[in-house]
Amino acid sequence: MSTFLIKNAKIVNEGVVFEGDVLIENEFIKEIAEQISLKSSDCIIIDAEGSYLIPGAIDDQVHFREPGLTHKGNIESESRAAVAGGITSFIEQPNTVPNAVTQELLEQKYEIAAATSYANYSFMMGGTNDNLEEVLKTNPRNVAGIKLFLGSSTGNMLVDKQDVLEKIFSSTKMLIAVHCEDEGTIKANLEKYKEEFGEDIPMQYHPLIRSAEACYISSSKAIELAKKTGARLHVFHLSTAKEMELFTNKIPLEQKQITAEVCVHHLWFSDEDYETKGSLIKWNPAVKTKEDREALWYALLDDKIDVIATDHAPHTLEEKINPYTTCPSGGPLVQHAVVAMFEAFHKGKISVEKIVEKMCHNPAKIFKIEKRGFIKEGYYADLAIVNPHLPWNVKKENILYHCGWSPFEGATFKSRVTHTFVNGRLVYANGRNKEIKVGKRLLFEREVK
Repeated sequence: MSTFLIKNAKIVNEGVVFEGDVLIENEFIKEIAEQISLKSSDCIIIDAEGSYLIPGAIDDQVHFREPGLTHKGNIESESRAAVAGGITSFIEQPNTVPNAVTQELLEQKYEIAAATSYANYSFMMGGTNDNLEEVLKTNPRNVAGIKLFLGSSTGNMLVDKQDVLEKIFSSTKMLIAVHCEDEGTIKANLEKYKEEFGEDIPMQYHPLIRSAEACYISSSKAIELAKKTGARLHVFHLSTAKEMELFTNKIPLEQKQITAEVCVHHLWFSDEDYETKGSLIKWNPAVKTKEDREALWYALLDDKIDVIATDHAPHTLEEKINPYTTCPSGGPLVQHAVVAMFEAFHKGKISVEKIVEKMCHNPAKIFKIEKRGFIKEGYYADLAIVNPHLPWNVKKENILYHCGWSPFEGATFKSRVTHTFVNGRLVYANGRNKEIKVGKRLLFEREVK
């Protein structure tokens, strides 16, 4: 293990930016001070003058496609892209093939990650209409939470029986994360537009099919059930203005029983972009109107929304050029999420402190992740250095996703991640990934039954 001394950085932590040095020894942050002298001759010095030093981002919702869908991506390839983008920990979802809906299948994913992941990892246990017994075996110490799809998804993962939902919500104290879209509403909308257009529905109708109404009906029901049962609920990828009335900023995050997430694409794109981006911005829930986007920004800055994530979900370009009804939803984002938010900082929409709060601190708080998400002495040295004045253009040659494309292709970002540390190891530096796979299984500060 090497010792690193990061000097002259703009350190961003807990709402404050201050210039100083950070000493890394073994896996941990050893010292933070205004100035730290060189401790030994074998210490590697990185001069970060003019750059921000942030905690490594924690992405609470990704789909890395392994096992079963590895032609789209895998844990090795997508975690490699993640660390190049300053994301040092991820929480992956259960709709792989087979679905992670038994403890045995869940642990198989952890075994793959232990051998191949560049970033720290956790995997959600998937709930279905008939696996409550397996769900309740989940260990709160080393599994991020329970994931429920309340809108259609891969495999047998749509949970649409009210009695089952109520049992899951009332039977576990673990965090329950939900994808909220009302299936009946979506099906009715889809049939309407298929009658008009056949299978090749124009992409701009996607937010009318997977509509704001479908989102609100589902999320409001989930929140009502959480309030009724006392469940700890986390609502993924909010996309509408109307849903914002369901959340509060009146109490501290640590006291919230119901928390909320927004994804980078819902903050960046609007329905006007379907004309040029087409299926490349087809996500579920759909990218909606400019008014919805602005409402999401307002709620994010007003602390009704607690987390910024990616919902990274790669597909091949061949799959994405299919007609509407057979074109899969989702796109790759982990390599570009942090710099996209820094682009919003350059435009005056958000402060660097707020970016760190929503992408680093709050995921750690919400999931109660042990010793990560902050720049503190004694914490794991998961860190990213971001140079805010080093422009670069997203092009095929520098896209690291296995699928080889990005919805940001052609964009120029003013900021660049220059260095990423995972568990005290320098895994990415100046445009190059180092072949160092030191990702660890995330642990959670929760009581074990």
